[in-house]
Amino acid sequence: MVDQFFEWNREQLRRLDLVPDNPLSKALGYVHKREKELQVYLNDPTVAIDTNHLERGLRCIPMGRKNWMFCWTEEGADNVAVFQALITSCLLAGIDPYKYLVDVLQRISLHPARDIRELIPRLWKEKFGANPLKADLDK
Repeated sequence: MVDQFFEWNREQLRRLDLVPDNPLSKALGYVHKREKELQVYLNDPTVAIDTNHLERGLRCIPMGRKNWMFCWTEEGADNVAVFQALITSCLLAGIDPYKYLVDVLQRISLHPARDIRELIPRLWKEKFGANPLKADLDK
């Protein structure tokens, strides 16, 4: 059905009676320009229809922009961006950012450099999430 839809769309684009400012022409053009992306969405039921959940996760960054104007240096601002990305990645993966950061900051000095990828939030959850290291304050 998906292939038939895109074939029908191409047939409609070849119609001579549709003028460019017609709403149907605009809709057909939209589908044509985004056929590859729509194919992914229509053929894979696990693909989300929109990216709203990602945008909500990143909303905290522009909301705190005034607070971060005073990072003192460009390096400080870069560090804030790294931590914001880590925290947002944790939240999107369903991880408590505090538990993640406590575990990773303790684990990083002992973790082999070649396996550093295991410490990104998504992979950390699979490998270490069930039994994270705890801070001395938590004991």
